[in-house]
Amino acid sequence: MKKKERHIVLVGNPNSGKTTLFNALTGLNQKISNLPGTTIETKTGHFIIGDQQVKITDLPGTYSIHPKGEDELISIDYLLNFQKHEIDVILFVADASNLSRNLLLYTQVADLGYPTVLALNMIDFAKKKGISIDIEDLSRILSVIVCPINARAEIGLDKLKETLLKADAAHQTTFFEAGDNASNYHRYLQLHLLNLIQNDAEKVANNSRDISEETIARYKKIDKIINVVQKKNVNAANLTQKIDRILLHPVYGFLVFFTTLFIIFQFIFKVADYPMIWIETIFSTISGNIKQVLPEGMLSSLLADGIIPGIGGVVVFLPQIIILFTLLAMLEDSGYMTRVSFITDRLMRKFGLNGKSVVPLIGGMACAIPSIMATRNIENKKDRLITILVTPLMSCSARLPVYTLLVSLLIVDKGNSWLDARGLILLGMYLLGFIAALLFAFIFKLILKQKHKSFFVLELPDYRKPRLKDIFVTVKSKAGDFVFNAGKIILLVSIVLWFLASYGPGKRFETIEKNYSAYSGTDKQEKIQSEKLEASYAGMLGKSIEPAIKPLGYDWKIGIALITSLAAREVFVGTIATIYSVGDTDDEQLLSKVLSEQKRIDNGKPVYSYATILSLLVFYAFAMQCFSTLAVTYRETKSIKWPVVQMLYMTGFAYLASLVVYQLCS
Repeated sequence: MKKKERHIVLVGNPNSGKTTLFNALTGLNQKISNLPGTTIETKTGHFIIGDQQVKITDLPGTYSIHPKGEDELISIDYLLNFQKHEIDVILFVADASNLSRNLLLYTQVADLGYPTVLALNMIDFAKKKGISIDIEDLSRILSVIVCPINARAEIGLDKLKETLLKADAAHQTTFFEAGDNASNYHRYLQLHLLNLIQNDAEKVANNSRDISEETIARYKKIDKIINVVQKKNVNAANLTQKIDRILLHPVYGFLVFFTTLFIIFQFIFKVADYPMIWIETIFSTISGNIKQVLPEGMLSSLLADGIIPGIGGVVVFLPQIIILFTLLAMLEDSGYMTRVSFITDRLMRKFGLNGKSVVPLIGGMACAIPSIMATRNIENKKDRLITILVTPLMSCSARLPVYTLLVSLLIVDKGNSWLDARGLILLGMYLLGFIAALLFAFIFKLILKQKHKSFFVLELPDYRKPRLKDIFVTVKSKAGDFVFNAGKIILLVSIVLWFLASYGPGKRFETIEKNYSAYSGTDKQEKIQSEKLEASYAGMLGKSIEPAIKPLGYDWKIGIALITSLAAREVFVGTIATIYSVGDTDDEQLLSKVLSEQKRIDNGKPVYSYATILSLLVFYAFAMQCFSTLAVTYRETKSIKWPVVQMLYMTGFAYLASLVVYQLCS
């Protein structure tokens, strides 16, 4: 008879190593960061112990059984619905280097009455801090099996698995009951959770007084335990404290932060230049070879002028995406990003945010979708809503290809200096997005009503050496999402756009061919293709919106790219590549060179003048052009109102800002 699948639930404080342990047990690759609030949804995996199939669920980290944020609500609601989830064993993960703080949540979870195993993680960090823990005494006092482990190095996991297999009702324990028995305590917590969900401020406040008394009583008992089981060498060198004297300094801290950003954006251009040239050459060669191998016709045109230029126009920016994600992952894994949250809290509060808003905002440099979800650990509802609304203003990785293309048109001469002007402009674009986010956060602060006082509590984790495996997993996941998710959209858009650009209504194309039958100029084919594009369905689409975008400096071809990039911002580059490859007789030309040579028909001036380029940069810095972001905003706010607000204020501001920039610079 097949054994029933055993269900183990991972519980612990943020940054205690739960997700690292989850990955080590299951072999999955969930995101790991050295900052609080990384896990924002339950994650489930499976593994086998002997002949026993095991399901394991990783809950978002929480500091207490009494939730303050959306992420903590998920964890506590899951634990209290024990019948629904059929929990067999609680695997509580505690940070050995900060045992007192971790034991508060452990004692609360233990009083729920589940069979529990305590995994004492980060033993190596504890030793470095001069902390030693008597495992046997801790196990005896708490009446629980304690397994010392190092999840990052996968040490002690075999013994942990054996313990999890044997854990049953005999391993139930209680520590400090708030009622006459565990069931009363369970009902008390469910009532408190219900009050939180219903936003009953008065009842929550009344319960909070009881919670404070209970927490104080628990800590008194925990302190006695710590005095028995833990010894600390007060003279042990603490590297974290020494580094924090600089990184948390009100002046030096900001200097280090901006210097770090400066280095990141210099790297993005300097290091990525060579692989980008190789990729451009490869795709250009493929496109040219297709035209030579295949006979002239629909298939050859579709592949060489539609699909290949469209996809190549995005893949070429993959080196920059990888560099950006690698450097951000290193900063996260080292523990530095949490320090950024701390030093910016005072500044953020003036604009209606708090220090915890910095993590989603900086995460928005990669992608707004997980960053908006990460706002769940912001306790104050108004602060969280404002953070959700302004996070898409941060320049995400999807904007990077657009910025790179436009900046390459703006700065033609790269020069031999170690200082890359393109990197400075790119840094400026990211700072522009951040400034805009602060501006609109302040506006929303004045508009939205505050119901509860905002407070900021943040754990500063110890610094640690970034783990190459974790960075590789993060970069692989992020870059893969960028290429394959964007690739699906770009492939579809490229095919549709090729059709729209290659065909037109009636016999317009035949008429154009007849008009040039007697023309013998060397530019005959180029003129024919140019007029065909204007007469095509794509040309008609672009012409229809040209009156609205002409004041911004855009022609109808740019208008086509604006429409298609509503699917995703990075589609702009693929669209431009596809449009200008139709009729392009020199496939060896780089896209930036092709664009720089485009002239306006009416006055012969460059289509991509400085004024137009700056206008486009500003438009893509502010415009909402990602439907997935709107969808996640709807999911997190549970209201259609806020995605609509987000779409209107961002796109409206983008239009006005671009209009002002173009009119002033032209």
